[in-house]
Amino acid sequence: MLKLTVCRSRQLSVESIAKDLQTSCCCLQITALTMCRELHGMGFHGRAATFKPCIIKCNAKRWMQWCKAH
Repeated sequence: MLKLTVCRSRQLSVESIAKDLQTSCCCLQITALTMCRELHGMGFHGRAATFKPCIIKCNAKRWMQWCKAH
């Protein structure tokens, strides 16, 4: 359910995703740190430099390679 929520809208913050999951599953208590750990394990590593409009393509490529390596 977490992966589907993130794939629908990737620009949401961790706190808003946690609130959405808590409202849908009322008995669940989820912290932001747990959400970050789970998303990192699924391969979601936050926003990368390619979303910034004023970045040079060669730097964006290097930044994406660094993000994937870490």
